[in-house]
Amino acid sequence: MSIQENLIKLKSELPADVTLVAVSKTKPVFDLMEAYDTGQRIFGENKIQEMADKYEEMPKDIQWHMIGHVQRNKVKYMAKFVDLIHGVDNLKLLEEINKKALKHNRIIDCLLQIKIASEESKFGMTPNESKDLIASEKFSNLKNIRLVGLMGMATFTDNSNQIKDEFLMLKQTFNNLKSFESFNFKPKIISMGMSGDYQIAIECGSNMIRVGSNIFGARNYPN
Repeated sequence: MSIQENLIKLKSELPADVTLVAVSKTKPVFDLMEAYDTGQRIFGENKIQEMADKYEEMPKDIQWHMIGHVQRNKVKYMAKFVDLIHGVDNLKLLEEINKKALKHNRIIDCLLQIKIASEESKFGMTPNESKDLIASEKFSNLKNIRLVGLMGMATFTDNSNQIKDEFLMLKQTFNNLKSFESFNFKPKIISMGMSGDYQIAIECGSNMIRVGSNIFGARNYPN
């Protein structure tokens, strides 16, 4: 099926309250424009430089989501245009985003990444670390960022019960943190679920999914 057909089919199956982030990493602008012409306006990239290049080339009504692990020294390349940064997992990164947002006279929305997977390779904070961060004075001093929810990635496994347990842990963490709402913590997004597990994620309370290969086909990674 074409990108257009994949997208139309996927969107027809999603509940109305679930936002679709089309994960376009490694894909050429030509492919993204086919999705754009089908009505998709939210694209997710995992490399800041690639996202910045695509931002320059493509229509300006696109919302760009940074979904990969973020290095502090790269924040400056996306600070003027990024709509949502998914993978924030420490205070120092938030402080850097805040600094660069201030420079561009913006407030940048972010998600805290919670480590729900059993794999060591996955990034993220523990639920307790996230609570301590949100309740801290240092966090309350950040006026140019807004935490709008949580993000998590399940273990890469065929065990759907394990995946479900991990997603439910993220949903529970989200519920537990809601009482800490403040001017820069406005929890409304639970970003979990990718091409292989988004249906389980939605069952567990996700309202934002990150889907790539189900739309664009297999990734083209350089050798």
